Amino acid sequence: MSVEEAATIFALSSGSPPAAIGVVRMSGPGAGQALQAMIGRLPPPRRASYARLRDPANGLLLDRGLALWFPGTATATGEPLAELHIHGGRAVADAVLRALAGIPGLRAALAGEFTRRAFANGVIDLAEAEGLADLLAAETETQRRAAMLTADGALSRRVEAWRNDVLGIAAQIEALLDFADEGDVAADDAPVRNAAAKLADEIGALLEAPSAERLRDGVRVVLAGPPNAGKSTLLNALVQREAAIVSPIAGTTRDVVEVPVAFAGIAFLLSDTAGLRVSDDAIEQIGVARAEEAITQADIILWLGDPSETPGGANVIRLQTKADVQPQAIPNVDMIISAKTGQGIGALVAMLVDRAKALLPTTDSFAVNRRQRDALHLAYMSLRSIVSEPDILIAAEHARAARAAFDSVVGRGGVEEMLDALFGRFCIGK
Repeated sequence: MSVEEAATIFALSSGSPPAAIGVVRMSGPGAGQALQAMIGRLPPPRRASYARLRDPANGLLLDRGLALWFPGTATATGEPLAELHIHGGRAVADAVLRALAGIPGLRAALAGEFTRRAFANGVIDLAEAEGLADLLAAETETQRRAAMLTADGALSRRVEAWRNDVLGIAAQIEALLDFADEGDVAADDAPVRNAAAKLADEIGALLEAPSAERLRDGVRVVLAGPPNAGKSTLLNALVQREAAIVSPIAGTTRDVVEVPVAFAGIAFLLSDTAGLRVSDDAIEQIGVARAEEAITQADIILWLGDPSETPGGANVIRLQTKADVQPQAIPNVDMIISAKTGQGIGALVAMLVDRAKALLPTTDSFAVNRRQRDALHLAYMSLRSIVSEPDILIAAEHARAARAAFDSVVGRGGVEEMLDALFGRFCIGK
């Protein structure tokens, strides 16, 4: 560990003041000495103790609160850790942080540095750290549940089991190579190939599941149709605010207006688009092109046009709008609504939630992000290569590649370039 990594760090790990309580955390080899300098003693390990906090530089009383001391490596960061639970006023927190900054060997923590030390010290692996980052960013219940599973090690345990299976396959390959040295012994490689095929199928099933990005960014719902179909009015009704400009003038919406919203604990990204029509207006032509592009990228399309012109290639809900003006149903629509009166809006939201559930991980399963998916795909392809590779020596290399891919999922190697970006997502003090 470098001198910089060995430094003792500190930060306010609770929310920004003012608050009822503030938690100041210290981690590193000098955490115990810093705690002792602040309260005049080292409290019993892992027990909250009432203490008077004083500035070591001048003995000035800063606050009265609780002190906790966690010696050794069985801590949240894998190194000595101390906490001060203080009153959460801004002046109190600033005074305590200034006092800590004056202690030799201490420095303010960088964003995500506590969690990065936990990873570096083996308390958590990379997949768990990514789950924790998603948990901190979670805004809906489905995001929280999926992130909690990953942060709690569900993906890591699955990958570790697969890694052990690959080690078993590699051991069988080594045995086959030993038999190959005996010219009079025929080696049966069918068990190896069957085991690789079975494992590849398990990984393939996970790769086919919905991604973490859809869960995190929201199910993309695009409102599309001709001009004056009521797209902007419907968007405003769904999000219950004036998010898009509404006008009787055709072609008012000329760009894609994106609004995040949550229904029933599920994140959605609603996109209002320009009306689809042929136009001589160069600006409107750009808007129509962007609308067509948004349609191709949609998870669900709310189509407000002629049902016979419904776009294909996506999950489409055909809507008849303006039921307050035209209450009679036209053929081949899925729902009749009125954004003006609210008729059918609740039912439409319920339908969106039902459609979205089919696109997202179930509440008892985790989702893999793009980095994890790429590594698992490499493992999948390596295992498939074992199945089809006639040369058992080359098959051994494919087994090694699969094992390396699993290692990268949990951060055993090949991930250095993305660590700064990951831990930079965390707040100061985490």
